Amino acid sequence: MQSGSTGYQQIVDEICHFRWSEIDRNELLAVSQAYYYFSVQFCETVEMACRLHPFDPLLAELREGQCNSDDLSPYPGVAEPNEKLDLGEFMRRVLAMSSLDRETRARVAQLGAAYLAEVRRTGVETRVRSLPSYEDGGLERVFSAVLRARDWDEPSLAAFRHFLVGHIDLDSDPDMGHGALCRHLVADDRIVPLWRAFRDLLKQAAPGLAAGQMQPESTTDAAPALSS
Repeated sequence: MQSGSTGYQQIVDEICHFRWSEIDRNELLAVSQAYYYFSVQFCETVEMACRLHPFDPLLAELREGQCNSDDLSPYPGVAEPNEKLDLGEFMRRVLAMSSLDRETRARVAQLGAAYLAEVRRTGVETRVRSLPSYEDGGLERVFSAVLRARDWDEPSLAAFRHFLVGHIDLDSDPDMGHGALCRHLVADDRIVPLWRAFRDLLKQAAPGLAAGQMQPESTTDAAPALSS
């Protein structure tokens, strides 16, 4: 992972230290719904990057891999053989299968709408600079942490697990993975509020993740939130 700062990495550490192995099925279902909103903003950000850098072939390749890809196809009830989908549409279909109760769905939908509104207030350049922080190790670490959860015995959660494992595979190669396609954008401390918003979305969707949690020790002070 290459970046001009480690501020956001401290938030990644915090997410990875959540009580993933202790949450129950309903909270994991809430996490999967919360992640849908992240996937929406992520695809928006990839499109922004391509508009900001229209002649960048690496970003064009990233867009194909994330917003028009059959890498996760087929999957029963979600994607047909060779069907190309963006991340948000894949996750929308996953949620359509979910057994999450109506009250929790409504609560997480409200949290997700607030999250998207907050992210969309962020400047385009800052959002674009966030891409390597996601693709060059950040999401791989988060996804690996989520996979520590124990109860995946529900159709939509099995599909969510397929999504997580598939994207770890796509991002894990340092030279050929998706991180290599956007590393040149270089993240800096302006992206810290974006990671903070993602962390808070997860915590609020599934309160058990951080219940009684001790904050991980750090040798440096947390980076302040900077406006874009």
